[in-house]
Amino acid sequence: MDHGGGHAGHGDMPMGPRCSMNMLWNTQIINTCIVFPQWHIYSHTGFVISCLAIVGLSVLYEYLRLVQKKYDIHVAQQLVASGKGKARSATPSASGRNSPEIDYEESGLLSGRKALKAPIGTPLPPVTRAIRASLYGATVFLSFFLMLVFMTYNAYLIAAVVVGAAIGHYVFGSTMNVNAVLSDATAPRGMACH
Repeated sequence: MDHGGGHAGHGDMPMGPRCSMNMLWNTQIINTCIVFPQWHIYSHTGFVISCLAIVGLSVLYEYLRLVQKKYDIHVAQQLVASGKGKARSATPSASGRNSPEIDYEESGLLSGRKALKAPIGTPLPPVTRAIRASLYGATVFLSFFLMLVFMTYNAYLIAAVVVGAAIGHYVFGSTMNVNAVLSDATAPRGMACH
């Protein structure tokens, strides 16, 4: 019984170029797929355009981080101006930290007392919270997308992410709040992957 030489009679159909999956450092250009199979590289020109797109996405990531920071400053200034927020300088507590002191010996599970008091801060209006959450979500999405590009292990694509991040940081990081940096030198950067 002849089955046509292939699976389910499809032996005559030519298989087109397929995405190459590498789990090791590589410099492959043709048949590289970036994040989805639809972003399939068929030519050197397509690869260069893809690298430029990734550089652009990395610059956009740095821009979104700046927008997020500037929006927070804008909201804080509006809250202070309206009297709803209180501007205060970050002064270290007895432990040297900028966080509220908690007496862990006096509070705990068995004592019946709450270990932490109510959140400290100024409540934000729902629209402001939604805008902040949207900016944060977009930043996290782009951060993880760039991480997936990095996980192609393709040296050229990795370089595109790094070059874009460096360009974005150069363009959008032209100023520094020295006091904030010195008072919060050990603060983590959040969920950013780079």
